[in-house]
Amino acid sequence: MMPEELVVGLAAWPLKVPAKRAVEISRVPVSPPTATPAELTRAALEKPFGFESLRRALTPEDRVSIVLDPHVPHLAEILETVLAYLKSALIPPGLVTLLTTPESPTNWSSQLALEFAGVQREVHDPADRKKLAYLASTQDGRRIYMNRTLVDADFTIVLTGRGYDPLAGYAGAEAGVFPALGDEENRNAYLGQVSIEAPGEEPWHVRVEAEEVVRMLGLPFFVQVIEGAGDTVQGVVAGLLESSPEGVRAQDARWSGTVTEEPDTVIAAISGDPERITFMDLAKAAICAARFAPKGSRIAVLSAAAPALGEGAALLRAMETPVGAKRRLAKRMPADWSACRLWAFVTKNYSVFLSSGYTDDVAEELFTTPLHNAAEVQRLIDSSEKVLLIPDAHKTLITMNV
Repeated sequence: MMPEELVVGLAAWPLKVPAKRAVEISRVPVSPPTATPAELTRAALEKPFGFESLRRALTPEDRVSIVLDPHVPHLAEILETVLAYLKSALIPPGLVTLLTTPESPTNWSSQLALEFAGVQREVHDPADRKKLAYLASTQDGRRIYMNRTLVDADFTIVLTGRGYDPLAGYAGAEAGVFPALGDEENRNAYLGQVSIEAPGEEPWHVRVEAEEVVRMLGLPFFVQVIEGAGDTVQGVVAGLLESSPEGVRAQDARWSGTVTEEPDTVIAAISGDPERITFMDLAKAAICAARFAPKGSRIAVLSAAAPALGEGAALLRAMETPVGAKRRLAKRMPADWSACRLWAFVTKNYSVFLSSGYTDDVAEELFTTPLHNAAEVQRLIDSSEKVLLIPDAHKTLITMNV
């Protein structure tokens, strides 16, 4: 019996899985990050993928919009590196606008250094026509209205994390622009349209359309952050639209893997600062297991977080079972529709256990059996035939290799 450790939140949980019952993940060996997030970002800006230094693309006094993903780890450090770079190119903070979506947390901006206090901040309002601008129509005839500040900017930087996304296949880059910064109609058209399938070589429709919109905008400059374990940053990929596939490659190199056996129990852990974890992260961890585990298997999601629960989650909690949740969510169209639809799918088809910061009552209302410590997880392992442990399951993509 070999001891294993899974990091749950910021704590290591010791677990033991007998070798004959352990399902192994096959993946490329990963080394720890080689530099600080600031150093990785600075190097990416100076030597973007397939492009000259970003400095060569900037003109002094340009009005710059930065599309910002506040869930990026070490955000203040990375953003300050970008802002300092712009300042060195004679673009002061007062000419920079940070654009975030309505769903973004708001506590990140207080972390910026005082020298960047002049940067402008804007939360996108998809319902305010005065803050939208008509861009063009897509080849499919979809009329595209986008954030006006974004459209009017002289130069745009898209600073997002990469990751696996049930809507676009891969989150970040072009998918961080559209439909996120579009009008209410286009955002709602994609709300809840998620898939549990693994993304492949062929881009999903949302990414294809997002790429078309990005070209209409005049090709923004992407800064793609590849996460490491927990709250670390593995790497940064920068460049124009052509750098997006390189970001996907880097994401897969760090976070994809395969298995050759079907487990009957999957232990899906989520590490890192609990304040960074969302309900969608819990759903992603569960879906990571559901992609290859047979229906009816046991899935344990281990987290130290108690992320805020929205209208869709309230709807789920009011139901006796997840049966019928898909229809009810589609009728209500809550902002957390996508995460709740994934959660309802997993809890309907699997026996789900949950360790989290929620009370037992809330965990049970989410159709799960509460877990509280490593000893309880160990008992779950001891009663299983085949067990798979997944560190950082909310970031991981595992497929069956047959």
